[in-house]
Amino acid sequence: MIRIIDKLLLFIYSIIAGALAVVLVCLGLDWITESGVNETASSFYSTEPAQITITVVGIVLFLISLRFFIFSLHRSGPSSAPSIDQHTDFGDIRISLDTIENLALKAASRQRGVKDLRARIHAADAGLDIVLRVVVDGETAIPALTEEMQRSVKQYVEETAGIPVTNVSVFIANIIQSTVPKSRVE
Repeated sequence: MIRIIDKLLLFIYSIIAGALAVVLVCLGLDWITESGVNETASSFYSTEPAQITITVVGIVLFLISLRFFIFSLHRSGPSSAPSIDQHTDFGDIRISLDTIENLALKAASRQRGVKDLRARIHAADAGLDIVLRVVVDGETAIPALTEEMQRSVKQYVEETAGIPVTNVSVFIANIIQSTVPKSRVE
């Protein structure tokens, strides 16, 4: 939602800056006369609603400028995405947590009996903590399924990403009811 508001503010700000640029060009080329500028300015100073409007527009523009200034200080581009940084002899490697999440989901989805998956990754100094939220079909033994899932996710993430996995937690959120229709005898 904040991105949409920022885009709207940027659009409004761009329109106002563009209009101001056109006025400045017209002033510079003498398309707007000095007497016209003086006449318009004196009419703004003589009426109270015009003064209030100018004041409100000025405050809004200042707040939008302040918002963009703060936004520019806090965001540093795509490199600000949460990631795991590794240094090798050949250079630096950055792997996003989204990538690790997708690796965990890929390994967990290979298990039979899994119907829906979600993963969360927490990075710590010792390694990764992976939490899987799983919906199963109920036809596979849950202890065997979760143990195999933990082992395969840990092994796959460690081999593929080269990052140690300290813990793989599995939360069985639900069991899907089988939808086998019962035959009806009349």
